[in-house]
Amino acid sequence: QVQLVESGGGLVQAGGSLRLSCAASGSIGTINTMNWYRQAPGKQRELVATITRGGSTNYADSVKGRFTISRDNAKNTVYLQMNSLKPEDTSVYYCNALGFIAGRYVSWGQGTQVTVSS
Repeated sequence: QVQLVESGGGLVQAGGSLRLSCAASGSIGTINTMNWYRQAPGKQRELVATITRGGSTNYADSVKGRFTISRDNAKNTVYLQMNSLKPEDTSVYYCNALGFIAGRYVSWGQGTQVTVSS
C-alpha cells in the first residue's frame, strides 16, 4: 500500500487561498486514483476532488471553479489549490489513494485542518 502525509492547512480569511499537499510513499505505482475529501464537525466526509492515473479530474459542485487538483509525479505529491475560500470550506481535509495490489486497497492520510474566517 501507500502512506500519505498532508500538509498546508491553516487559518485564512474568506476570499483567500491555500494550497494543500499530499505526499505519497510506498507502492506509488499501484495507485489508480487520488482524492481529496473533507469533513466538517457533525457532518459526513465529503469527496472534494479526484485525479486519476490518466490525469482526469473531477470536482464537487461546491468547489468547481475555485479548487484545482493537480499532481507532481516527480515529487509523488498531489496538490489541492483552493482559491476564493469561504467559511463553509472550513473542514479537516484528507488525502486518499485507491489502488490495487493483489486486491483493491484504500489509504488515508491523517488530515489537515483548514479554517476560513469571515
